[in-house]
Amino acid sequence: MTIGCPECGAIVDIPPLAARARAHCRVCHYPLERRSGRSLNAALAFAATTFVLLFPANLVPLMTVELMGAERSSILSSGILTMWNGGWVILALLLGMFGIVLPFVRFGGLTVVLGAVRFGWRFKGIGALFRWTLWLDIWAMPDVYLVGCFVGYARVTQNLTGTIGAGGYCFIAAALMSMLTRGTLDRRTVWRAIGAEQKLTEDQPMLSCSVCDLVQPVSHEGKPCSRCGRKLYSRKPDAIVRAAALSLAALVLTVPANLYPMTFSIQLGQDVPHRIVDGVYQLFHAGLWPLGILIFCTSIVIPVAKIVGMAWFIASVKRRSHRHLRWKAHLYRWIDELGRWSNVDVFTIAAFVPLIRFGGLASSRPADGATAFALVVFLTMAASRAFDPRMMWDARIRRGS
Repeated sequence: MTIGCPECGAIVDIPPLAARARAHCRVCHYPLERRSGRSLNAALAFAATTFVLLFPANLVPLMTVELMGAERSSILSSGILTMWNGGWVILALLLGMFGIVLPFVRFGGLTVVLGAVRFGWRFKGIGALFRWTLWLDIWAMPDVYLVGCFVGYARVTQNLTGTIGAGGYCFIAAALMSMLTRGTLDRRTVWRAIGAEQKLTEDQPMLSCSVCDLVQPVSHEGKPCSRCGRKLYSRKPDAIVRAAALSLAALVLTVPANLYPMTFSIQLGQDVPHRIVDGVYQLFHAGLWPLGILIFCTSIVIPVAKIVGMAWFIASVKRRSHRHLRWKAHLYRWIDELGRWSNVDVFTIAAFVPLIRFGGLASSRPADGATAFALVVFLTMAASRAFDPRMMWDARIRRGS
């Protein structure tokens, strides 16, 4: 079975693997296939359960808080609707798509694909549908939203009495099921069920699809992939330009994201601004130092590391550097995977803003820093997706030739 490594572009033959075996790329050590912990049946069960649980999680009350006999309840979309009604349209759209709309689309589509593969059904467009569900993997964020709700609940219950509703328990279960889906999904087996790999002669020029890794003759460049439908290119077009532009835009927005308040709170008639560092300090001061460390890493360390890392990758390609390629490839993988967790802070705002609605006694609303920060996260994630890590390894090929 011949595939193209998605990280370095090497053409690799994978033999049939035994249980618990793994296959790594001989060039960059990228994990091409793993049998341990992967199961089509388990992934189907977890994906379907996630999709079903998302309905009560979004429709049934999530949390309730009480202050001096007055109660405030919220559902999963309450904070996003509050932002929309308050004029924070960009922030509401981003969080609504990441936290509510895309999880339904991803896990609904994934359930259809895995069910079709499991029961031997085939329909036109199954490869394209599976491609889209994989593309939505990093953009659908019920797990990140859950951590944000947990942090928001911890902050609210420092001063108020709070309870978790039935919707909250359904959402906890849905988020955990979504993580189990990611962990058990055997992408390689699903792709082979959709369309088997082809054995090409070694002297034939080849390229691989950037989505399903199917190796095809280089003469097919510019045509749709026969398995997933993605247009074939030897390298992503304009990858450097797009990644650099998105990273630069994120760098510019980092300044207001860190200097401007994320939220404003009214406490006994006084307007109190809260920046990212203020939120971290409050968590440490309240004794919630694990959550403080979490917010510090996701809101400060990871966004800065992503921008610095992308600058290093782009400079490496432009300079045709062949040094530390494996280290850079591993770092790129971590940046691409961890970038979504930076949204914990803005999801925290969506969790507690609709609960703190007690007029002049206590209330909270988003501020300019929240929109800037959400855009920083979105742009850095888009930059890592626009970049093609195989271009870093092209310097090694040119040097060896």
